[in-house]
Parts: sequence; C-alpha cells; structure tokens
Amino acid sequence: MFRDSKSNARIDTLIGKAGRVNGDIEFAGGLHLDGQVTGNVRAVDGDPESTLHVSEHGAIEGSVEVPNVMLNGSVRGDIYASGRVVLGAQARVHGNLHYGIIEMTLGAEIKGKLVPLPSAGVATTEQAQAPA
Repeated sequence: MFRDSKSNARIDTLIGKAGRVNGDIEFAGGLHLDGQVTGNVRAVDGDPESTLHVSEHGAIEGSVEVPNVMLNGSVRGDIYASGRVVLGAQARVHGNLHYGIIEMTLGAEIKGKLVPLPSAGVATTEQAQAPA
C-alpha cells in the first residue's frame, strides 16, 4: 500500500540534537534534523528526490521548500513540498502547508491552511478545455 520510507532513507547531512543553526540552509539529497534551525530550509533546485527528515526533537523557525518532508518535530512557517509530506504523531506545523501528497498520523497538528499543489503530470480543467 505505502512505500516503506525508512528502508531507502538517504541522509547526506545531519544536524544533531545539540546543533543550532541561525541562518538559511540549502541542501541536496537528504537532511536529517534533530536540532534547531532559525532560518529557511530549502532543497537545491533540480533534485526532486531531496528529503527533509525532522525528528521529534527537531524544530524549524522559517519556511521550508523541499520536495519531500518527513516531519515529527515542529515547523513555524510555511511548508512547500511538491512531492510527499508525512506528518508523524508529534508533528506540529504553525503555518500553511502546500503539498503534492500528504500522509498524516493521528496526533499531528496543523495551525494553518492545507493547500494541495497541482500534480505535474495531470492537466488542469482549464488546460483540458483550451482550444488547440
């Protein structure tokens, strides 16, 4: 039914529980966050497989622009994820969540709007009705 995301989790960058970052982060591949980030987190353009994992100890104060997000910590800011968003039981989002696909576990909280993003391979109604 669902892919086991833990079996192929790739971590290229790790910020440990005691780590604190003040400023923006840009990364490619996989970023696992156990610490605190005060700033925006963004995946480098052109990598649709980039994934952000935020553990129950992790927290971000700023916007997140990453194709895939696995959240079990907190984000204070908007999230833009064109791929998959997985919210664990301890996930807390204080901002709008823009997503391609979303999976939520009982207990996750969102204080903001859920905004579905248009699928890349699906034509919108307006495009389908436009004359050739």
